[in-house]
Amino acid sequence: MDRFEAMTILLRVVDTGSFSSASRSLGVPLATVSRKVSELETHLGAKLLTRTTRKIAMTDAGSAYVASARRILDELDETERFAAGEFHAPRGELVVTAPILFGRLHVLPVIAEFLAAYPEINVRLVLTDRNLHLLDDHVDMAVRIGTLPDSIMVATRVGSMRTVVCASPKLLAAHGNPEHPKDLADLPTVNFDFLSPGSTWSFSRRDGQGSVEVPIRPRLSVSTAEAAVWAAAQGLGLVRVLHYQCADAVRDGSLRIVLADFEVEPLPIHLMHAVRGALPSKMRVFLDFAAGRLRERLASL
Repeated sequence: MDRFEAMTILLRVVDTGSFSSASRSLGVPLATVSRKVSELETHLGAKLLTRTTRKIAMTDAGSAYVASARRILDELDETERFAAGEFHAPRGELVVTAPILFGRLHVLPVIAEFLAAYPEINVRLVLTDRNLHLLDDHVDMAVRIGTLPDSIMVATRVGSMRTVVCASPKLLAAHGNPEHPKDLADLPTVNFDFLSPGSTWSFSRRDGQGSVEVPIRPRLSVSTAEAAVWAAAQGLGLVRVLHYQCADAVRDGSLRIVLADFEVEPLPIHLMHAVRGALPSKMRVFLDFAAGRLRERLASL
């Protein structure tokens, strides 16, 4: 039995949460994954995992063994990369994913600087508003906006993002400036379906005790932030978007932010990766390079 191979398979089962996910991630038949783990358990004379139809869980012996195996494999991986010179000369392809508009406005400029600084690294930037699975989709780094679920991924916080309500000066002149979220009942709105899929918008209570859902009256519903911001700038209604999505329109005066005192808690923004322990050089230098620059760009908003 190849114990290093068995350790690798066991860790992938634990990290992905199931035998089938580990099989897909490794490109190994499910039967092989199950057999390798069983052989390792037989070799050790101890049960490492308990299996149900929906999930796996580690036994006490499994928890101790997985921690040791992870340390061993991380040290081996670091030693091999050091011997190959990877730590001294970052190179290879880096796959990064980000939300479409945020990626175009803020991630792409950072990547352009990164490519100039590291000529031996190539980047494939996948812009999508769907959260890709880092392991299954072979993604090295991801930008995530929003609260993160419990995850095996490693996250580095780079900032936060307000959720704001905006209106055109023309609309505010005609209808008045809303002083409270309840005033939206009498005002036309443009709804960005991806951010607010229902017919309500969330606001914080003035006393800070949670949030409140306020019904809106959409004159128009659209599926992209750019369309929502454009329509609001034309005076079709108030719009609720993330701050970066309307920042240019606010800067040039075509939209004004209203109801700022009732904004919900800003959403965290993270750079995420799935690799634990020593990172491949291309990922380590990108994380160091991008995190600070993204923080600066977000702070400037």
